[in-house]
Amino acid sequence: MNERVNPSLIAGNRRHLAAYEAQHFGWQVEQGVGQITLNRPERKNPLTFESYAELRDLFRELRLATDVHCVVLQGEGGNFCSGGDVHEIIGPLLQLKAPELLMFTRMTGDLVKAMRHCPQPVIAAVDGVCAGAGAILAMASDMRLGTARSKTAFLFNRVGLAGCDMGACAMLPRIVGQGRASEWLFTGRALGGEEAERWGFYNRLVAPETLGEEALALALQLASGPTFANGITKTMLHQEWNMGVDQAIESEAQAQALCMLGQDFGRAYEAFAAKQKPVFKGD
Repeated sequence: MNERVNPSLIAGNRRHLAAYEAQHFGWQVEQGVGQITLNRPERKNPLTFESYAELRDLFRELRLATDVHCVVLQGEGGNFCSGGDVHEIIGPLLQLKAPELLMFTRMTGDLVKAMRHCPQPVIAAVDGVCAGAGAILAMASDMRLGTARSKTAFLFNRVGLAGCDMGACAMLPRIVGQGRASEWLFTGRALGGEEAERWGFYNRLVAPETLGEEALALALQLASGPTFANGITKTMLHQEWNMGVDQAIESEAQAQALCMLGQDFGRAYEAFAAKQKPVFKGD
């Protein structure tokens, strides 16, 4: 005999992250937009073991968040992220054996998985240095705003490692194409903002002094939209990488029918009939 699901049990899993106190980066929520700020500007905002893990955990929490509808990922002090901290990560890794190294690389990959599986669109606001794991964070975001002075480098081969880091060989070709991704990963060279935009890595370039403002404006626009439907769009963009066309069309039919059950679909119709702008609530 089937038991009825208790709605309160489901509601109890929801999260309100406005009060979340990040220990290893800045975090604030404003009008439904969560802003992550990598805040070690004196060293161009490198990542540590702790910040990797906390970023992973925060993006996992975002899957259940009801007060965050879009995320902006940015760096402080004119740079985005210089990658893994040379002294706090690279040096210690040289002392580890294979099992521990695999634990680390799986943990960093889990961060990318968490970014891809959270329903909120993630916008990377990239200025200055965007290198190594920093380039991966930008790559794993859904949209990227850059500046002409930004320098983006997947520099793993320059430190004796393969370019297949944190999903780069799967995701980067889908953004810039196989040939360009191959060149970027094999050479490790840094692309300036204008070249990276031509390659399709950046959605657009903006002035450094307005980067944060424009990223927030885009995030607020998305946060005011049909956020449940936006989450479905993100899910399907991710899942359909591994589908044939027929399977993708059927999956989209099911996903769209689910969205049609939502209240936002009716609100859009009613607003259209009244010649008004719809006010979406994400349900």
